[in-house]
Amino acid sequence: MQSRRQSIGPMMVVMCFVLSALRPSAVPRTYRITGQAQGTTYAITWYANLKSVTQAQIDSIFKSLDASLSIYQPGSLISRFNESETGIEMDRHLAQVVEKSMQIYRETGGLSDITVLPLVRAWGFGVKAADAMPDSAAIRLLMPCVGADKLKIEGSRLVKAVPCVQIDVNGIAQGYSVDVMARFLEAHAIGNYMVEVGGEIRTKGRKLPGKEAMKIGIETPSTTEFDAPGIREVITIGDGAVTTSGSYRKFRESGGLRLSHIIDPKTGFPVQREIISATVVAPEAITADGFDNALLAAGIDGAFEILRTHPRMEAYLIYRKPDGTVADTASAGFGRYIVPNADR
Repeated sequence: MQSRRQSIGPMMVVMCFVLSALRPSAVPRTYRITGQAQGTTYAITWYANLKSVTQAQIDSIFKSLDASLSIYQPGSLISRFNESETGIEMDRHLAQVVEKSMQIYRETGGLSDITVLPLVRAWGFGVKAADAMPDSAAIRLLMPCVGADKLKIEGSRLVKAVPCVQIDVNGIAQGYSVDVMARFLEAHAIGNYMVEVGGEIRTKGRKLPGKEAMKIGIETPSTTEFDAPGIREVITIGDGAVTTSGSYRKFRESGGLRLSHIIDPKTGFPVQREIISATVVAPEAITADGFDNALLAAGIDGAFEILRTHPRMEAYLIYRKPDGTVADTASAGFGRYIVPNADR
């Protein structure tokens, strides 16, 4: 009997350990998964009694998203569309992103246009950096390939009007990815979380167990240079999403000018507007991400015109005044998100 008790004892210890790991904690804990995907980093934080989501599950979702939407993967669905003569059958990821992109294209008067890929590559912001800047003649040759009016959705098929049309959904894909991750968490009964992919964020609920609001910092460039950002405002958005587009984040220099990675699809040239950062709050990240570039390209007056027709969207705009100093402005409802006297 003595030897039997000794042999069973270690098994009982192991079983107790497994059961305790699966049993919900009495007090909600903080869980966090981080990694790299879509050419950037991601961080998923949630507050719950049980860790019901794994790194392997998250990475599998990102793999599925990249297989559809990444222009950096030669075999991805979007790459196959760009290489095709007429078009392809879409999966659910590409279909949702293209449909939303087409809607935003119409609602911004063409300022947001996913067919700018040939221009993005010409200006050196694609997979390979260009050796030299394009001249006006080179841009004119590319313009017949640009314009979302050259795209058509026929059932589940995305069709191009001319073979040279190519699309780049990087300006909206990360927002869509954030929404996909948020829906995944909610499907696992997680109601308090923050999802961040490349700086695009969606939050729901509060930090537990203290029920603190989740705070997010808005970057500001230095008043003299673009390479020393700080925190200009701290916001809390409750249940919703926030994204930021900034012309100071990626640029090339030519002739003493900083050329933004955001291309104006109407001119074919990098955006040269007074707005240098546009932060958008919306119910979903795909909406915020889809509009932030357009607001930056629209300029102050154009941005407010767009916002007036989208009452569920708020924006905070940082811009450079004619004298070179930096100032800010915001839509009427944005003030409710700002945390007063927050540490900057």
